[in-house]
Amino acid sequence: MKQSLWMKGGIPLVVIVVAVIVAGVMISSRKPPEQNPVEEPAFLVDAQPVSSEQVQFSVTSQGNVLPKHETMLSTQVSGKVVSVSDAYVVGGMFSKGDTLVTLEQSDYETELRLAEAELAQATAALEEEIARGKVAEQEWRSVNDMAAPELGLRKPQLAKEQANVKAAKAKLDRARRNLARTEITAPYNGIVVERNIDLGQFVTAGAAVATLYATDVAEVRLPITDSDLAFLNVSDKPGNVDNVRLHATVAGKSRTWQGTLARTEGVLDSNSRVVYAVVNVNDPYRRDTATESVPLRFGQFVEASIQSEKRQQLFVLPRNVVRLDNTVLTVDDERTLKIKPVDIQRSSAENVYISSGLEEGDLVVMSAVPNPYDGMKVRLPDDIPEAAKNDKEEDSAGIASEEDE
Repeated sequence: MKQSLWMKGGIPLVVIVVAVIVAGVMISSRKPPEQNPVEEPAFLVDAQPVSSEQVQFSVTSQGNVLPKHETMLSTQVSGKVVSVSDAYVVGGMFSKGDTLVTLEQSDYETELRLAEAELAQATAALEEEIARGKVAEQEWRSVNDMAAPELGLRKPQLAKEQANVKAAKAKLDRARRNLARTEITAPYNGIVVERNIDLGQFVTAGAAVATLYATDVAEVRLPITDSDLAFLNVSDKPGNVDNVRLHATVAGKSRTWQGTLARTEGVLDSNSRVVYAVVNVNDPYRRDTATESVPLRFGQFVEASIQSEKRQQLFVLPRNVVRLDNTVLTVDDERTLKIKPVDIQRSSAENVYISSGLEEGDLVVMSAVPNPYDGMKVRLPDDIPEAAKNDKEEDSAGIASEEDE
């Protein structure tokens, strides 16, 4: 009875002990799992090869249209205004030599006739004195063999009459000029900006008649910064010009005109620290243009784009690629970062123009890289990851061994 009870209770206990012993042996004999080192992949960047290109800069500015010549027309003689031209109105167009205002001429015609009469008298007196001199010379030779004195030949009297003739001619010339000055003419092709006298008004010599603007050439003064001036081919010598495109909105429509950069004023403005460049526009009112086109009126505000004639070989990069310390990130053949300082020729809102510091074909990083440093390992989107590269090498080795067998 006791033996059967032991058999029932001891056998399970033995089984459990044996199982524990077997499990312990198996655990102690099991190999530990193979540990592979975790490799962190290099930082992924977007890098593009760069190459230099021909760049032609343009400089933008703005200014008002002004006349090249502005004249305050005045009278040279006095008199009453007897007639005015149809063009003698504000905004009236006239041509060179046109008579704008005519003064009363009666008094000046009288002075002219008096001057002509004085000249005729002086000329007659001179001829008479010449005849007297010849008579005096003949009489002296008839009674004396000696040389006649100056007074005997009436040479002083002759010189006096010759001087009177010159004076009479000068008076005649002045009378003619004064008569011509009663007609006030235009000195050039232009437009009347201000009118100061009218019919029936008596004006004195030197009185202002009108303010005139010449319409042959207009000028636009454009403020240019010293840094922008370096990109323009400007000098004080004529013929050094750049193409200038002027733009303005007239009657709700966009209009453009072509001008030439003639010169700079040569003085740096002490307040704004800019140099004023002067652009010339020929025939702004299109008076000599056969086709109909919109005139460029004086006082018009225009925007200007000055195209430089200089072309430079530069690297053009997006503005965000260049760092604050004027450096760019590049990737070498070993897939490491290189920080290169560059010389910036010019920058705009979108691009940066680099003159040196890069070489043709350099891989420039276009994406953001946090805390970059020289020698930092990076990878490109087209690069094969290292693990995949190893697997590929192992697969290639396995295939090669199978082929050998």
